[in-house]
Amino acid sequence: MVRDNQRQGTISDQIQTIWYPYKNKFRVMAACLTAMANGMNDSAPGALIASLERDYNISYGTVSIIFVCNALGFVAAAFFISALSSRIGRAKCLMISEALLILGYTAIVTTPPFPVVCASFFVLGVGMAMNLAICQVFCANLANNTAVVGAYQGAYGIGGIAGPLIATALVSRGNVWSRFYTVELGLAALNFFLIPWAFWKYELESEQEQVLPHPAGEQNESTQRKWRSFKTLLSDRTTVLGSLFIFAYQGSEVAISGWVIAFLVQFRHGDPSKVGYVTSGFWAGITLGRFTLSFLAHHIGERLFVFIVTVGALILELLIWFVPSIPGDSIAVAFSCLLLGPIYPCAVHIFQRLIPRKMQISSLSLIGSVGSSGGAVAPFMTGMLAQHVGTFVLHPICIGLFVSMGLAWFFLPEPEKRSE
Repeated sequence: MVRDNQRQGTISDQIQTIWYPYKNKFRVMAACLTAMANGMNDSAPGALIASLERDYNISYGTVSIIFVCNALGFVAAAFFISALSSRIGRAKCLMISEALLILGYTAIVTTPPFPVVCASFFVLGVGMAMNLAICQVFCANLANNTAVVGAYQGAYGIGGIAGPLIATALVSRGNVWSRFYTVELGLAALNFFLIPWAFWKYELESEQEQVLPHPAGEQNESTQRKWRSFKTLLSDRTTVLGSLFIFAYQGSEVAISGWVIAFLVQFRHGDPSKVGYVTSGFWAGITLGRFTLSFLAHHIGERLFVFIVTVGALILELLIWFVPSIPGDSIAVAFSCLLLGPIYPCAVHIFQRLIPRKMQISSLSLIGSVGSSGGAVAPFMTGMLAQHVGTFVLHPICIGLFVSMGLAWFFLPEPEKRSE
């Protein structure tokens, strides 16, 4: 009877859980696997930059083009993810995303000319943006979403740990840098079959979406509603500030991951074959923070907790900048990321309380897309400036991003308990 009511357009207020419907547990597992692959993709360039520079005989500024191409892919995907998902369903949309990743990684593993590498990173950006938006929104709309999103982001962190370890091991043994992406190609091929199976017929089981198509006579009215919803989205204070907050957060996260090795080599005279593992310490801190400190945040309060850990990360960034010690800097990197780790799950928890339920899918999709583009824009800016003045610019850029995070978080509305 409940399913019949849903088919007639009556949407229940019951929130799905990881256990209901039955396939949700497999959907969470598949989403975490895509997050792990994305984490490997985002963390590996930091350990591969030196090899790219050497093999292609290019500068920091030229290498950083891969980050901006990745960002353009995320931005391009933001314009059609929601519409495509609504039209063909999440399973087929996820299949397309993994097909794009397979295409991008196949091109990279052949060690093509650098312009082809840049084009491939654009394709990877589109594919990653698609699975990120769909999987993250799915996890965020389950019951006990803080824990589920924490697991999803934790899987991303596990990938972040594995990426530099594998990349550094391959490069230090004389392998071409592109061989790392054979691992990513294998994961994308696995996900191509696994995640569409997990999300197949998701819309028929969803209690948060209508599954019947609108009659033809209502299409024009539906278009007008979508336009009004889009304007409402852009005028929503939480959506705008949340996008800026996640943009700055992911920008600092990926900038540190991508450029801290180059900083340690250039200014601390570290051995690239050894300091390459520092990036894994970075992601280990992120992952440990997401699995441990997220619980502490509930006792302190998410708003206050995010302020505290942001200030702590800023202080540790200053230590990395001004303390000339590779062991000390490595420890500070790991601890700064331990503090940064739980920020994303805490932010999603606050956003869920501030955004009306009917806007959550579209709002969180926008926040995720804009935020993820920050993970490409900030590393690109770092590379362009590093080419002229040195890789130390990583630190003032990250400090500026931490300050921006604090300001955006401060101006968010105070969450109120909603009665739904």
